[in-house]
Amino acid sequence: MAARIKKIKHDENTRLKIQAAQLINRLTSHANGEVEMSPTQVRAIEILLRKILPDLSDVKMEVDAQPITFQLDLTGKRKDKESE
Repeated sequence: MAARIKKIKHDENTRLKIQAAQLINRLTSHANGEVEMSPTQVRAIEILLRKILPDLSDVKMEVDAQPITFQLDLTGKRKDKESE
């Protein structure tokens, strides 16, 4: 195969995404029984993925919700439009 004339230069973010995808593929292969890995290798991949991918526990969700108020009529009298 001929060498590329125009070299592709990936930025750091793209390189991290490629590395994360390779690690995820390796773990998927291990989970499917295609590749044998030691517990140390699995733990090392877990540590690397935590450095590359954001953890969902780190995501802070801010919601501006208005309180809901209910008015309950406990007198037993029903207000129907038909009875008026």
